[in-house]
Amino acid sequence: MGETFPMIGGVSEYSYTKNSTYQKQASNAVKEMIDEAVVESLDAGSTSTKVSIADLGCSVGPNTFFTVQNLIEAVQKKRPSETLEFQVFFNDHSSNDFNTLFSTLPPERQYHAAAVPGSFHGRLFPRSSITVAHSSHALQWLSKQPQGAPNEGRVHNRGAPEDVVKSYSDQYEKDLSCFMRARAEEIVKGGVLVLVVPGTPDGVSHSDHPAGVMFSYFGHSLMELANEGVVDKEKIDKFNLPIYAPAMGEMKRVIENNGCFSIEKMELTDPMSKVDGPIDVANLIMHMRAGLEGIFSAHFGDSVVEKMFAKISDKAQEISHFFESGFSKSTQLLVVLKRK
Repeated sequence: MGETFPMIGGVSEYSYTKNSTYQKQASNAVKEMIDEAVVESLDAGSTSTKVSIADLGCSVGPNTFFTVQNLIEAVQKKRPSETLEFQVFFNDHSSNDFNTLFSTLPPERQYHAAAVPGSFHGRLFPRSSITVAHSSHALQWLSKQPQGAPNEGRVHNRGAPEDVVKSYSDQYEKDLSCFMRARAEEIVKGGVLVLVVPGTPDGVSHSDHPAGVMFSYFGHSLMELANEGVVDKEKIDKFNLPIYAPAMGEMKRVIENNGCFSIEKMELTDPMSKVDGPIDVANLIMHMRAGLEGIFSAHFGDSVVEKMFAKISDKAQEISHFFESGFSKSTQLLVVLKRK
């Protein structure tokens, strides 16, 4: 499903380019931690001046450009006395708006740029060819909808039956295992893999993740439309949004089962620590639309989705009360791994 429905491209009102500041602020929250981890952990390519960096799930910018520059600066700190040449691979699904991405490349960039289309759940690069691989706010996407019993008026696993909840965790484990096997082949010995993904504290229900709460409003709004005769309830019951925020223990188990990486850093962080003041829920809804409109439209149709977002926008004040209620702020998982 992710292959068909990427972030909204271009530079329109609802595009990812214009609605990705929260993702940038979330990445900024761990920038210094990533810099430090790369400097401490990277132990590859000391006999070569060529450094290959891959950003997996790059979307259309501008966040990927900031990320890449930060990684380059971290590598330069690690090897300050050398003149390094950087090759950067921007990866996303083949339907990603690479035209917008490359038309907005920084003119003063210090690297050679190339696109690598394809799902990061499989192989993308030759063996032992990548020095540093990175993925931020992309690995929460599943390769397909979790398969389980009808989800009865929901579009995610918040408050869902046990078999639906299990189908989400099972699908994530399969997908992450495939992702790790691919990266194990592609990353050089001593190379680094950096992952930033929505996460859930161990022992806390996935249902209580802020994203899960937001997704519940999508379900509520669709059900209101079903009661108005705008959409068939059966279509809602058959839809499961393919997004999952893993617990730290789940992530650690898959990595250890893979056996090819040492865990250099793994901790939950506050993605909103760099946000000044309260979250603007109306703006947050626009951000979610930039990422989710395509997949909802493919299942429900454009006219239904337009009405769904209108209803969610009407609930902005109600949603704001949730963000003011003191929910867990440790909802972003930072993982830094080194190839053994």
